[in-house]
Amino acid sequence: MPRRYWYIIITYIVAQLSGIIGYPMLMLGGLGQNDAIAVWSVISFTIATILILYFLKNEMKQPEYRDERSSVGAIILWSIAGVFLALFAQGIAAAIETNLLGVPMGSENTMDLMRIARESPLFILLPVVFAPITEEIIFRKIIFGSIYKKTNFWVAVIVSALVFGAFHFDFTHMLVYFSMGVVFAFLYVKTRSIITPIVAHMAMNSFVVVTQYFVDEEQIRRMQEQLETIFIGGFL
Repeated sequence: MPRRYWYIIITYIVAQLSGIIGYPMLMLGGLGQNDAIAVWSVISFTIATILILYFLKNEMKQPEYRDERSSVGAIILWSIAGVFLALFAQGIAAAIETNLLGVPMGSENTMDLMRIARESPLFILLPVVFAPITEEIIFRKIIFGSIYKKTNFWVAVIVSALVFGAFHFDFTHMLVYFSMGVVFAFLYVKTRSIITPIVAHMAMNSFVVVTQYFVDEEQIRRMQEQLETIFIGGFL
């Protein structure tokens, strides 16, 4: 991989781990735990996103990049279609997890993130804006893209989707993350533009925020019990 890709990966990992120091510092300054997590997450990922886009700026300007990707209209259409594809794939994956593998419905990872978002709305910027940009660049453009050039779609998807799920520390729902990895990788290959999976990813996470922000955890769990074949979303 080009050196700039390693810089991007290191930047992302540092942003992920920086909270180990950042959260306690803000809490010593008087912020509550969830406010500290929200403020530090937004600060660290704002910086990380700027750096990542900076490392990619020359690549994005290359003529062959512009010539190869789909038109703006196609990117918009596939971004919209991608949301429905993602919802469909996530629903199937969740049904398999629940009915065949016996995995409980819902994601504790999502529950924890929404708990923080309800107490500190600033945190919503992380899953809705920063996570889709950084994750699609890391897991689709860099990891999937680099492997895809040397092997094939499915080898690249399996590796990138497994890493994608591992970075969310939600191993119980790896099949759901894998299904999302397939959809987002398909969108990337179909349009040859990383913008497409980024927009679809943003829309997916926004859907989760809208559907769960005003609903407490107990209500969500009751909904999950009543609708056993429907997965109530998860941050990606």
